[in-house]
Amino acid sequence: MMKRAKNLENRKESAIREKEGLLKDVETLDSLKLNVLEHHSRRLVSLEDIAIRYGDSAPLMEHFSLEICQGDRIALSGKNGCGKSSLIRLILGEDIPHTGEVYIAGGLKISYISQDTSHLKGRLPEFAAGHGLDETLFYTVLKKLGLERVQFEKRIEDYSEGQKKKVLLAASLCEPAHVFLWDEPLNFIDIFSRIQLEELILNFRPTMLFVEHDRTFREKIATRIVEM
Repeated sequence: MMKRAKNLENRKESAIREKEGLLKDVETLDSLKLNVLEHHSRRLVSLEDIAIRYGDSAPLMEHFSLEICQGDRIALSGKNGCGKSSLIRLILGEDIPHTGEVYIAGGLKISYISQDTSHLKGRLPEFAAGHGLDETLFYTVLKKLGLERVQFEKRIEDYSEGQKKKVLLAASLCEPAHVFLWDEPLNFIDIFSRIQLEELILNFRPTMLFVEHDRTFREKIATRIVEM
């Protein structure tokens, strides 16, 4: 535990030194918030004996069961191609070929971050309007995630992969939700923002199902790791 704490402290110090030349006020970046809704039901999602198969290929998974209750932060772990993203999209209600039972609590609001950013196009005001976001809040969160003001005038398709991912992260942080489904949220994200997100999640304790290859992040925030 002492070694882990020391490693985290070293990461923080290194990240702050890295950002000092770009950010006028590093302290303001620690004030991210998450809009966590409380649901009347303890059980929010249940998957029973799920199998996912595309066409005649071998099934991505079989006999998979999972229950998500309020307060759970579940990390899905497994090699690429084992069905982690398909499972998340199944919960979202997408047309994923499957057998088994899927239960979603009534009135459940889900905030989703896709690992894919290729669909991001246009300008930030258009993105905010299309996702029903408060534009001022959205911009504030982006700034807290370290997106420089000059980027606000550019088209999103011209952003770096890390900047695109921050757009998706900021949108999720602006959305009130009972459950947060995050699929590889830290891809291309800098170390400072990773630490911000760790502290945010530990502070607000949202209900989450997520996929993340960063083992330190996964082990720090997950209440349970499910191997697939």
